[in-house]
Amino acid sequence: MKSITKQKPFEEIERSLRRFDAVFIAGCGTCATMTATGGIEQVAAMQERLEAIDKVVTGSTVIPTACDEMTAVLLKENERAIRKAGCILVMACALGVHRLSLYTNKPVLPALDTLFIGVEEKPGQFREVCAQCGQCVLGETAGICPLTACHKGLLNGPCGGTNNGKCEVDKEKDCAWTLIYRRLKLQGRLDLMRQYHPPKNYQVVPRPKSIKLG
Repeated sequence: MKSITKQKPFEEIERSLRRFDAVFIAGCGTCATMTATGGIEQVAAMQERLEAIDKVVTGSTVIPTACDEMTAVLLKENERAIRKAGCILVMACALGVHRLSLYTNKPVLPALDTLFIGVEEKPGQFREVCAQCGQCVLGETAGICPLTACHKGLLNGPCGGTNNGKCEVDKEKDCAWTLIYRRLKLQGRLDLMRQYHPPKNYQVVPRPKSIKLG
């Protein structure tokens, strides 16, 4: 499971940096490297683009995992370069941006948009598998999440538009509920298709979410 990201349009990044002449760049060696949005090569390319618009890049680093405690260590190691910068441009997921903001008073700006939590099906192709809704039904749907696999997010399906196992919204996409049906049938659990799932209660955990385990 990885945070899937894409780089913001450079014009948007440029606008966010308009009040800063000097920038420090921080990438991520895990998810953003895998998606080729914040690894060593992308950080170097971003430095070139920023210098082309007359920004001073005081330094850069690719944190092994930007969302964990290594962030504090790498910021400490790059303290001098960060001190010379007006802000930190973060090429990591939103959690990485948040983590960096905990350890510095410098403005921390995202260079990426976080899209979803997903898996890599084949090189460069990612699929959302979890919306982190806090009310998991995978036990009743044969491990396939209807909230993310179905274009309509139906918790009770299939809809009337499914045709030969394909989705009416995208005819190249398998119908999620057909996949669920086939897997439940294989498992001898087709009776679960008759089980009604009530609408999601999105107020069940107030935002911002928090939990204490144990």
